[in-house]
Amino acid sequence: MAAHKSAISVGLLYIPVGLYKTTRDTSISFNQLCKDTHERIKYKKICPSCNKEVSSSDIIKGYEYEKDRYVTFTEDELEKIKSQKDKTIHIENFVKMSEIDSMYFNKNYYLIPEPGAEKAYELLRQSLLSKKEAALAKTVLTTNEDLLVLYPTKECIIAKMLYYQEEIQEIPKTIPKVELSKQEVDMAKSLIDSMTKRFDISAYHDEYQQKLREAITTKITGNEIVNSDTSAPNNIINLMEALQKSVELANKNNIKGTA
Repeated sequence: MAAHKSAISVGLLYIPVGLYKTTRDTSISFNQLCKDTHERIKYKKICPSCNKEVSSSDIIKGYEYEKDRYVTFTEDELEKIKSQKDKTIHIENFVKMSEIDSMYFNKNYYLIPEPGAEKAYELLRQSLLSKKEAALAKTVLTTNEDLLVLYPTKECIIAKMLYYQEEIQEIPKTIPKVELSKQEVDMAKSLIDSMTKRFDISAYHDEYQQKLREAITTKITGNEIVNSDTSAPNNIINLMEALQKSVELANKNNIKGTA
């Protein structure tokens, strides 16, 4: 199911598309319970003046322009503010993907063409791929103008939502510059070399979630949770010694992995 319906627009080209989530939440979720009764906690929306529970249909958006004074908006009024351009994914210009710092990436959506728009969609996707470029665009999904980049892949176009420059915080502290010896740098490079592998996302899983599932089974069967690892970290003060031991450990793990 599409999270949002829109259309890519550039010049006179208009490509109706649906935005589909690229990820799903697979983590275990806990409910909040009363400590004494183990009943699930319920949250109610209460109007302090009416002293009664308010349903979603009775709630409107309000902006506080002075203390306790609000100007209100209905969904229809907010929709009226949007221009036709706001309602589309309007391409501003084209850029090299390598020019965009990954710090600006927020979340992704699959852009899937609506029936009848496949040819125009494929033309844009193939053209971007051949030029090794992406399209920088804007759209309004909720109450913000979103900046996004349309990134072509072999299968489809991904809409990567971007943070604006003003949303990125500066580094909180200045990192002091230190001198490194050639021996230290060479040893660090050896560590990197010994642990370098071809990227394969399928090789990685949320191991803590597995432990959590096992702990849930343990509790259901009436057993107690025990510490999985009680060993204290081995703090090696000497940098070269730490690097050397890390390289040895990495090489040892590589041998086990190929055995």
